[in-house]
Amino acid sequence: MTDRSVTNWTSLDDARIEDAIRRGASRRELLRGLMLGGVAASAGAGILGRASAALAQAPRSGGSLKAAGWSSSTADTLDPAKASLSTDYVRCSAFYNRLTFLDASGTAQMELAEAFDTKDAKVWTVRLRKGVTFHDGKPLKAADVIYSLRRHLDPAVGSKANALGKQMSGFSAPDDLTVEITLANPNADLPTILATHHFMIVADGTTSFTKANGTGAFTCEVFEPGVRSIGRRNKNYWKANAPYLDSFEFFAIPDDSARVNALLAGDIQLAASINPRSMRLVEGQPGVTLSKTTSGNYTDFNMRLDLSPGDKAGFVEGMKHLFNRQLIQKSALRGLAEIANDQPVSPANRYHNPELKPRAYDPEKAKFLLGKSGLLGQTIPVITSEAAGGAVDMATVLQQAAAGIGLKLDVQRVPSDGYWSNYWLKAPVHFGNVNPRPTPDIMFSLFYASDAPWNESRFKSEAFDRMLVEARGSLDEGKRKTIYGEMQTMIANEAGTAIPVYISNVDAISTKLKGLQPNPLGGMMGYAFAEYVWLDA
Repeated sequence: MTDRSVTNWTSLDDARIEDAIRRGASRRELLRGLMLGGVAASAGAGILGRASAALAQAPRSGGSLKAAGWSSSTADTLDPAKASLSTDYVRCSAFYNRLTFLDASGTAQMELAEAFDTKDAKVWTVRLRKGVTFHDGKPLKAADVIYSLRRHLDPAVGSKANALGKQMSGFSAPDDLTVEITLANPNADLPTILATHHFMIVADGTTSFTKANGTGAFTCEVFEPGVRSIGRRNKNYWKANAPYLDSFEFFAIPDDSARVNALLAGDIQLAASINPRSMRLVEGQPGVTLSKTTSGNYTDFNMRLDLSPGDKAGFVEGMKHLFNRQLIQKSALRGLAEIANDQPVSPANRYHNPELKPRAYDPEKAKFLLGKSGLLGQTIPVITSEAAGGAVDMATVLQQAAAGIGLKLDVQRVPSDGYWSNYWLKAPVHFGNVNPRPTPDIMFSLFYASDAPWNESRFKSEAFDRMLVEARGSLDEGKRKTIYGEMQTMIANEAGTAIPVYISNVDAISTKLKGLQPNPLGGMMGYAFAEYVWLDA
């Protein structure tokens, strides 16, 4: 492996090795990696022994899990390229695999790939695992990988990751288990990009996604868009002893209190992403506990720069000074958040720019700026929904602050069902909710580049676009950090997105549910929980 190897074996500890074993890494693979990292064979064997013993004491096979998320839609899909909601990510993570998988530290580990190699970050050689089969019995080959990746380049597919996928300009297969990927420009983050949800591998030639035919831990038994999904244990799964569950069912209960009450009643074992108000229902109750993760998830306030009132000078800056970030953190979110300064890269990411200090809550400055925009005394519609975590409470705090300076915000609370298809990206002023992304390049490409598919405020900057390409191709970490820091400053000062806090995700779970771990891709173990959790008797 080259010095750009995906796995930094010298920094692996027992917990990360346990995670690798859960994902199917063999003892031989792990010991070889440790030795390549300079760990002696005897010491490596000891580390593996401790990790294996720790795992042997815990998992239990069998049982059926029911879990509830917070949003679903009739547009729910089994096509990984089109996935856009948490429910999509959950089912795709269960039915398919990726080439790589992000561990708890955000490091890309091998999944369907055995190795990634490159000399220049532009041409990558991917070696695939042997013995992997799809649910229909077909063996995994290079053609499947190439077909899956090429789909993101086809406009007819409508991939949500087209902005990322179009970096890949060429594919070849030297043999059935080797893929060469050529990028239009160098990108040192490719193994991490391919660990994100949209880059699941499907069988060559797949055009129908009424049922999932993947290589994943579960086979798809039921898929009812907007209703539920049921997966059954894949008896021919390529990872030894996985998954632990016999089956799982996943569906949405949009109302937060109803979701928690279903957990308390024993109807489900996992209630995903509960809000701070509902935590009161859980705390102190027997048989339930909370799983908390702070990995960069945020709810943002979006002001489209191409529509009124966002196109009025002073409006965006004025509104950013109306956010009482401390009040939102302490009251609206009960302390389950970190103060942010309108930058999408959180302190959990090594490229976070710490020099960007939070804007002060300054009603007088906001009043001056909004006066320049000519909007004081007018009524501004603001769309909010429980679909975006904490958005209703944030809207209430903002509405009260606005009233104090003579600005009337008409807060319109709309149902969770249909929010993402009917209001998000469309309303002039509305809230969004963004799951963590492991690299600034992914975040910026999806949300802030001029051609980003989810450009919430229609921010456009040629300078920003040039910097994105420059940072993407550099192997100089110091240079990348400097560029990404400057880009965060541009977003904070010029984009129409206000990001007041980074929200801690809280999943409420039964104490019988074991194995749930934090993951940088979001709650519910980066939405991949079904493969890794088990139920105690």
